[in-house]
Amino acid sequence: MKAEIQDLTPAENATLPRTLLLACGALAREILAVREANGWAHMDLHCLPADLHLRPERIPDAVEAALEKHGADYDKAIVVYADCGTGGLLEARCKALGVEMIPGPHCYAFFDGIEDHAARQDEEFTAFFLTDFLVRQFDAFVWRAMALDRHPELRDIYFAHYERLIYLAQTDDPALDAKAEEAAARLGLAYQRRKTGYGDLPGELARLGAVPNSRGPDR
Repeated sequence: MKAEIQDLTPAENATLPRTLLLACGALAREILAVREANGWAHMDLHCLPADLHLRPERIPDAVEAALEKHGADYDKAIVVYADCGTGGLLEARCKALGVEMIPGPHCYAFFDGIEDHAARQDEEFTAFFLTDFLVRQFDAFVWRAMALDRHPELRDIYFAHYERLIYLAQTDDPALDAKAEEAAARLGLAYQRRKTGYGDLPGELARLGAVPNSRGPDR
């Protein structure tokens, strides 16, 4: 979202609806950074466990339960998930509950830019994506979650049709770059790094939260 940037003042925050950001735990660091960069004091963050991504069919029920528990304390709520493997079930649940959610198939898309990510799908059909969070948590969310620590022979089955690992980098961190490149080598994939920053996330949070201007944090 390109706009003239101006941090919200306390008086401006007071005019905006108190907003619950109900988000995937994998996005906590990025959401907090965007919130602080914009001075969005009217937004509070509550995260669900990131490992729900390992069982995406459980996400809609978890979102509904959290909204029932916390939503009454706020003027509005925003579900900071994309579809995330739910096959449209999360979108349908959010519509039934009357809350809005971030568009797109998954967090890779809104970090990459939803339109740009969709436009590259034909050429990146054989790519495996990591974000900052997934680089940090590669062993927990990829290696052990796919039982590759116990059955390394499964790697060539799981990744038989992948050609490269694309690291969508939210930050410039040499240690994360090195870890992402190591992850690519462990998976037997070519390595590519793409600096995305926070992509569409600031603009979508601003749009859904009805605030006028937004920016990503300095990175």
